[in-house]
Amino acid sequence: MNIKKLANKLAKQHGSRNPFEIIKGLNVILLFVPLNGVRGFYQYFQRNNIIYIDESLPQHEQLWVCAHELGHMFLHKKANTIFMDTYTQFNTDKYEIEANKFAAELLIPDEFLIENQEYTTGQIARMLGYSEEFIKLRLK
Repeated sequence: MNIKKLANKLAKQHGSRNPFEIIKGLNVILLFVPLNGVRGFYQYFQRNNIIYIDESLPQHEQLWVCAHELGHMFLHKKANTIFMDTYTQFNTDKYEIEANKFAAELLIPDEFLIENQEYTTGQIARMLGYSEEFIKLRLK
């Protein structure tokens, strides 16, 4: 599946790149809860899509986590990465990179990058409030 096309299709269908707006039109249960050691996670349970986000995160980070978990929902719906990471030797890095790539494509449109192409990745990261690594992933 083409991650960029998926992110752009969702943004167009829902008229927004805000993951909180997008999930309003989907079958998603969103829970803000205290989490220890993780910022959020996605769970598919009894035909329900559930996104958990750490309630103590700043709002811009909650936005990023929601976009990342939305990526898991569309790209890895039935993969229990928490179980795989905790109880098996299976490497879940591929899943995390794909979810990060989805979040980057969703949150940072091409138009923004074109309008700000004279800036460095560090400057773009500071403008948007994301890490420089996240911006670099988007630019790949």
